[in-house]
Amino acid sequence: MRIIKKLLWLALLGALLLASIAAGYYLAVTKDAALDPQKLILSENNLLVYDSDGEFVENVSAIAIKQTAKIENIPLHTQLAFVHTEDKRFYELDGFDVKRIAKAVWNNAKARSFKEGASTISQQLIKNTHLSQEKTVKRKLQEWKLTRQLEKNYSKDEILEKYLNSIYFGHSCFGIRAAAEFYFAKTPEELSLADSAVLAGLVKSPNNYSPFKNPENCKRRKESVLTLMLKNGMISPEEKTEAVNAPLPQAFEQSKRNIGYLNFVFDELGAVAEERNLKLGGKIEIFTGLDADLQAELERISKEDTNSDKTMTVLDAETGNFKACVSTVGNIPRLPGSLIKPLLVYTPAIEENILVPATPILDEKVDYGGYSPENYDGKFNGYISARECVSRSLNIPAVKVLQSLGVNKGAGYLEKLGLKTEEGDRSLALALGGMKNGFTLKDMAVSYSALQKGGVLEDCGFITEIRLNGISVYRRENRKTRVFSEESAYLMTDMLKTAAKTGTAKKLRALPFDIAAKTGTVGTKNGNTDAYALSYTTKDLVAVWLGNADNTSIAHTGGGMPCNFLLNINEYLYKRYKNNSTSIPAFSIPKSVKKASLDKLSYYDTHTIRLADDLAPAEYRFEEWFKSEALPTKKSDFFSNPSILPPTLELCNNKVSITFNKNSPTLYSYTIDRYDYATHTTVYQGEYIHTFSDTGIEADKNYIYTITPSYNGR
Repeated sequence: MRIIKKLLWLALLGALLLASIAAGYYLAVTKDAALDPQKLILSENNLLVYDSDGEFVENVSAIAIKQTAKIENIPLHTQLAFVHTEDKRFYELDGFDVKRIAKAVWNNAKARSFKEGASTISQQLIKNTHLSQEKTVKRKLQEWKLTRQLEKNYSKDEILEKYLNSIYFGHSCFGIRAAAEFYFAKTPEELSLADSAVLAGLVKSPNNYSPFKNPENCKRRKESVLTLMLKNGMISPEEKTEAVNAPLPQAFEQSKRNIGYLNFVFDELGAVAEERNLKLGGKIEIFTGLDADLQAELERISKEDTNSDKTMTVLDAETGNFKACVSTVGNIPRLPGSLIKPLLVYTPAIEENILVPATPILDEKVDYGGYSPENYDGKFNGYISARECVSRSLNIPAVKVLQSLGVNKGAGYLEKLGLKTEEGDRSLALALGGMKNGFTLKDMAVSYSALQKGGVLEDCGFITEIRLNGISVYRRENRKTRVFSEESAYLMTDMLKTAAKTGTAKKLRALPFDIAAKTGTVGTKNGNTDAYALSYTTKDLVAVWLGNADNTSIAHTGGGMPCNFLLNINEYLYKRYKNNSTSIPAFSIPKSVKKASLDKLSYYDTHTIRLADDLAPAEYRFEEWFKSEALPTKKSDFFSNPSILPPTLELCNNKVSITFNKNSPTLYSYTIDRYDYATHTTVYQGEYIHTFSDTGIEADKNYIYTITPSYNGR
């Protein structure tokens, strides 16, 4: 018994010692943790945005922060929607839900992670406004202390009011008033039960449950909130049914206004917060790549009336920062049209050694199991080079190349570029941008930047860094993924330079620097719905889209007004560089890309690629770029070893007529000799003639004729 008593005393002393250590640790790590009433109120100083020069961006609060909504002006069903979604025992407990905490600890232990939380509304308010994002014991203890102070100093209504006025709802909306205005064009007082369920559902993941970005996810989340409210006896089945059937807000109705750079910043903020599990609150500092002067110029240019929605953006090649952006619709996905051809079809085909810029492609009527694409003008062009196909944005050749490449292989390259397609999209129509949902202009710009950067895809964005309560919680990584070889990217860029000189983007041809460009137009029999123009230099990538969010027709093609905007923006950029004594360097030619002189005659007559004869005159050769390993090896001997197809001979009325084959070269000299048993006579010597007639023959004699082509004495 004495031994047992000693063991019990030792255990008790050990427990007291551990308790003392724990208490001491708690007091040490929480001694500086004090509730700050000012932090519980969202103000202009809580949200700071900086441009690329580190200067404050003005009017941020006008976009993101609205006047505080008083709890008495927020409908009860709105309050209950949040309470029963986030913390159903909010009114019963003193800021902590021990049962939920125990369950979360158990589930996290089983999963060996910290993914599941059990925070009450009071804890969330403290975390969002007072603490860092780190997951440590120290931060958790500080959270407990501050939550107890919060519960001691404020009523439940006051806590809920501060919570609703500080949480982030996505799309640059901080607080219930900003969210009600943005999503529903209402004040908080006017929110319906359906509206409230949408907003309460957003809090968990504003980016994922946005009715504008992911309407299906939003609809399911809204119904989940209403189901919880019904289960907890807060609404009737009839009220739930009515709210479930209420339509979601429509983006184009709510967002018909000038959407500037900051809106894209806040969109990205939501995406980053989602990806990194960040709770946005307290003092938020956002560092961006904004070029204030360029943004002002873009806003000026965009004011030109187009009778349509529009988006324009400029991406910096060196940093991966979007320097400027204006829009009337935001970052919405659209069908890409021909803008997708270089990314899906031509560059992958060059990478897979299926074609080179000089490859002749037969532009003809085709039928792939009932799918018969047509060119924009409805015409067929016969054999035409891949370079010209890209420059003129011909449809049939693009589909033919994709058929040779394989749709899945092409889609695989798109995925490497961050452009994911659905299984149902994987048909030959994808070559022309035919798909279900499409891509945002931002996504297309980032993907094209891989061509701009020699085949390497780098992280691009509006935000460079985020700090919460003074601590950096995000810096954009400079991750690099090689998608295409440097050689393939250069060859594609060079083809797109032709599009900017003589092709669909030829409005840019007067620009005095290296520029690559591509246009795209999406349309139906009822008219065009989307028009794109995109260009890039070694300095900047500029992208323009015109269309209507509701898919009504527009009077534009990619080579029209969008190209005008491209020209204006690039002229402005060039002028700025010139004023700063900076040039726009030409695209760098990889060492393993070589230029070859090719034979025109074999190219156009037999559609084969051969090196030009050393003796060929300039007008019978042309130059083209190749990867070193793809250089042609066969050389034409058209001039060093002249030869022709046999002419035809005909005897009629005691006259021999010699007719040359229509493909006989007109630049050769020709000698025609006549032989009989006794004599040899040169009957013709001179330039090409279609038909030669020999009248100096005698009846009942046998003659042999020889025709000898020659070039420069050979």
